[in-house]
Amino acid sequence: MKKLFLAGLVAVLGFAPAFALAQAQAEEKMLVGQVQSVDETGTQITLTDGTKLLTPPGSILRPGVLEEGMVVVAVYREENGDKILTKLSLRQGEPAPSTPGESPKRF
Repeated sequence: MKKLFLAGLVAVLGFAPAFALAQAQAEEKMLVGQVQSVDETGTQITLTDGTKLLTPPGSILRPGVLEEGMVVVAVYREENGDKILTKLSLRQGEPAPSTPGESPKRF
């Protein structure tokens, strides 16, 4: 997948920017949803609409950063029927976590 991304990046910078950019964007989707739960391993978020979002292999969410009821903006790609997160942020206007130094913007 990284090779495809790099090839797309080269194409965007060099040869066919509009086509390569459209192709790269088609692979990722974005949604806004409310957190219902975060599994105890920190690798899966379930939204109130039932959507399940998984962290990429080897990645986990920081404990305590996401709580039930928070509204998130998620960018993901679909792989074998799973929604794999590529970006996760709190929706604008959401309160910051109470722990100083913890950033809710990225996982």
